[in-house]
Amino acid sequence: MNETDYAQKLDELDRLLNDPDVPMEPARVWSLLAEISQHDLAPQLGAAD
Repeated sequence: MNETDYAQKLDELDRLLNDPDVPMEPARVWSLLAEISQHDLAPQLGAAD
């Protein structure tokens, strides 16, 4: 995932969690969190080699 995709996913997650006009979609929240965490862990996993 490139930095633009990462930023878009963070923005979508922020909207889902904080915008009262956006309906809560728990499955989408978990999916975004999983994708974001993979991106955040990638540098650490690469350093472990």
